[in-house]
Amino acid sequence: MCSQRPLTDVSVANDYSVRPGATGPPDLDQSESGKENVGQPSKGKGARTRRKLVSAAEDVFNIYGYYDASIVKITEAAGVAQGTFYVYFKSKKEIFDEVVADLNRRVRHAMSEAARGATTRLEAERLGFAGFFRFTTDHPALYRVIRQAEFVSPGALRNHYEKVAEGYVAPLREAMAAGDVTPGDPMILAWLLMAIGEAVGLRWIIWDEAKAVPTEVFDEMMAIIARMLGGQTSAAYSDGTNDAPSLHDDGDVQPRFGSATEEAAPRVES
Repeated sequence: MCSQRPLTDVSVANDYSVRPGATGPPDLDQSESGKENVGQPSKGKGARTRRKLVSAAEDVFNIYGYYDASIVKITEAAGVAQGTFYVYFKSKKEIFDEVVADLNRRVRHAMSEAARGATTRLEAERLGFAGFFRFTTDHPALYRVIRQAEFVSPGALRNHYEKVAEGYVAPLREAMAAGDVTPGDPMILAWLLMAIGEAVGLRWIIWDEAKAVPTEVFDEMMAIIARMLGGQTSAAYSDGTNDAPSLHDDGDVQPRFGSATEEAAPRVES
């Protein structure tokens, strides 16, 4: 995994109303965001052309699948000459790996931005999952391309999941140390949380071709996650007097208990 910037901004770290481990997963650092291969144009027209190729490849792999996709289809979708493709990529496999890496960077950024400003670990999960589901709705290739990687590029598949999981570990460990989450193995907890999000997105967004996870599903999912996290993070309604964090019908996530902020996470535009 590439290096990542600190888990919290200085302004957040100095705000003692924010519990340790509340924010996250960590965002990308400058060396990872918009990364270009050595020897390729990294600025101006070259960078825009490369971006067009990666974006077109995401759509082509999503629609046709890896084996029925072709460089011709990709260049036609990008609106560039076929020879231009080889300025940036050596093969279909190479651009496929870049699409996987690009989706990984973007979904982690979407989750990080959505969770920014959370004051508890549970709120960070709530806002982060909302960001993940919005991204999945807007970019179904996140599922379809990543699942193809199991057969096309197993290393890219493993790298995708490991980057997400490793970004989770430090904030979960901090939340455990602060009493916000019941102590345990943060890596195992990270993978279990990832599994919940992936399964819910697959069932209610990809298979149902929905625009959002239904409110009742999101509510139940968050109640289960609160029980998983334990610690102080679920105390707000563990006695049955308050409801779990909710997803409203308009797609914005709002808390129904006092420890969370009242403002929903803004939509992240890709």
